[in-house]
Amino acid sequence: MIKVSESAKKRIAALMQEDGYDAMRDFVRVGVKSGGCSGLSYELKFDQSRTEGDKLFEDNDVKIVVDKKSVLYLAGTILEYSGGLNGKGFVFNNPNAQRTCGCGESFSL
Repeated sequence: MIKVSESAKKRIAALMQEDGYDAMRDFVRVGVKSGGCSGLSYELKFDQSRTEGDKLFEDNDVKIVVDKKSVLYLAGTILEYSGGLNGKGFVFNNPNAQRTCGCGESFSL
């Protein structure tokens, strides 16, 4: 479903520890919401509880939860972390996105 690159895995583990989350037990919640300059934007946060309809995935030792509404938008996405000169942050390489904005935080289908 969602793949996690090695660079994203390392950054997620570090951020979870800084924020008091346990990477072995807790997870990353990834979702899609309306908004952003291209129509839809990504949500990414740490969480400890699941709700009905959540789908749990695991890749590269990272647990990811996606709400039922967002699953179709995110199928095949690779979550990466970029720490280069053009800025730092998580990058969603989403094969379903037909158009993305310059910052990469929003997309359209």
